[in-house]
Amino acid sequence: MGFAAQLIGSDKIIAYNGDMTFPMASTYKVPAAVTLLKRVEAGEVKLDDMVELHLDDMVAGDNVIAENFVHPGLQLSVANLIEPMVTMSDNTAADFVISLAGGPKAITDAMRKLGIKDMRIDRNIKDLFRDVLGMDSPATVAAVEEFMQSNPEMVTQLVTFPKNPKYEADPRDQSTPFAMLDLLMKIDSATAISEDSRDFLIASMSRTRTGAGRIKGLLPRGTPVAHKTGTGTGVANDVGYVTLPDGRRFAIAIYTASSDTPMADRDRAVAEVARTLYDYFATN
Repeated sequence: MGFAAQLIGSDKIIAYNGDMTFPMASTYKVPAAVTLLKRVEAGEVKLDDMVELHLDDMVAGDNVIAENFVHPGLQLSVANLIEPMVTMSDNTAADFVISLAGGPKAITDAMRKLGIKDMRIDRNIKDLFRDVLGMDSPATVAAVEEFMQSNPEMVTQLVTFPKNPKYEADPRDQSTPFAMLDLLMKIDSATAISEDSRDFLIASMSRTRTGAGRIKGLLPRGTPVAHKTGTGTGVANDVGYVTLPDGRRFAIAIYTASSDTPMADRDRAVAEVARTLYDYFATN
């Protein structure tokens, strides 16, 4: 496990393994959103631009869009792609956001321009799933269904998320807790994106429906949390912002890897870290 946290308005960072790299899993959808919002600010894309979603581009995994829209002719606005990508970690939405942002390299380049060095985005979701599952082609819904029929033993990977040393050893799509914390702080200060873009993104993060047992898991009921989860083989991540009873806020990035425990135990470990930091900041 590694984490990094900082009270907004303070220079003090509390961290454990803060400079260790971890697979980001779906937390990399935060820098993807930031990069696309920068294009919106530059006038290259509009939040109300309509994007056609072809059935052949639907991605496997967490996927409200692919599960509910099975006929041709679907269009969503840019804003309505970012929203489910964040709130429900929708993978189809994520791949369209990554494409609209200019691709993985453009997202990494955007992070470098912000001075964030220890974070890299190398693949879209289709390609990342292809590599994790050992497929020969990108992990579209149709391709994964065919792959699972031929490799039924792989179904458990999509259910239990056992650790995958090969995936974790791959330096692609990884970040340190420090790097993600830096991005969160720059989002909040409107350094990474404009105030309007910040408000849009954090509002979406405040509506996140995934990971109720992670950062939010042990906090007092009703504590405002704006966050983005990430789940993978041996991985249970959560990053975002927590509001204290007096209105102060802190940013937090928690990453895990190589876990042999059930997902509920991984979630609990993340929740314990978040609650410990919540209590520390609330009483200091």
